[in-house]
Amino acid sequence: MMKGVFVTATDTDAGKTVASAIIATALQAAYWKPIQSGDLDHSDSMKIEAMTSGIDILPERHRLTVPASPHYSAEVDGVELSLSDFELPKHDRPILVEGAGGLLVPFNEHELMIDLIDQLSLPTILVSRHKLGSINHTLLSLDALHLRGIHLAGIVFVGAETPSTETIIAAHGHTPIIGRIPWADDLNSNFIQAEAARLKPALLDALGLT
Repeated sequence: MMKGVFVTATDTDAGKTVASAIIATALQAAYWKPIQSGDLDHSDSMKIEAMTSGIDILPERHRLTVPASPHYSAEVDGVELSLSDFELPKHDRPILVEGAGGLLVPFNEHELMIDLIDQLSLPTILVSRHKLGSINHTLLSLDALHLRGIHLAGIVFVGAETPSTETIIAAHGHTPIIGRIPWADDLNSNFIQAEAARLKPALLDALGLT
C-alpha cells in the first residue's frame, strides 16, 4: 500500500483544499494538514471534515494564530518550526498531506515547504488554478519540483476549462495532467463525491495504482 500523497499548489487560494477533499475521497485516504496558519475556527481540517464523509482527519502538528507565512506566524506565537518536528503519522490508510501556500513558503530562515515535501518523500500532486499568471506560476513550480527530483504524480487544474493554458503547461511542464476540477458555488459532499468518482481512474493511473 502506498504511504500517501502530498498535495501542493502554485500559490495561496489555488483550490488546494477542495482538491485535497476530492483526492482524499477518491483514494479513501486519511487527511493531514501539518501546519495551520490562522483561521483556527474555520481551519482546512474543518473544511475537509465538512465536505467529506468517512475521511479520518489527523490533528495538525502546529496550529498558529496569524494568517501569514508559517515562519512569521510561528515567530509571533513564540514557536520554533523545524522540519525535524514533522514525521508522517502512522495510519492504516494512505495519508493525504496538504501543504500550506506554495512551494517556497518558509518554515524558518533555512527551510521551505518544498523541503518538507522532499523529506516526506511522497508522490506529489500540484494544484493549479486557472487565472491570469497561472502559466508562469505553474511552470515555475514544476521546475522547482523537478530540480529537487521530487516524484510528480501530475497536475490538477481548478476552474473553467482553459485549453490554451492547459496545452502550454502540458507542453512545457513535462508532467502528466490528471484532470480539472470546476469551480462550484456549493461545495457540499455530493459535489466532492461526484468529482472524486470522476477523477478516480486518472488519479489511480497517475499514482501507479492500476
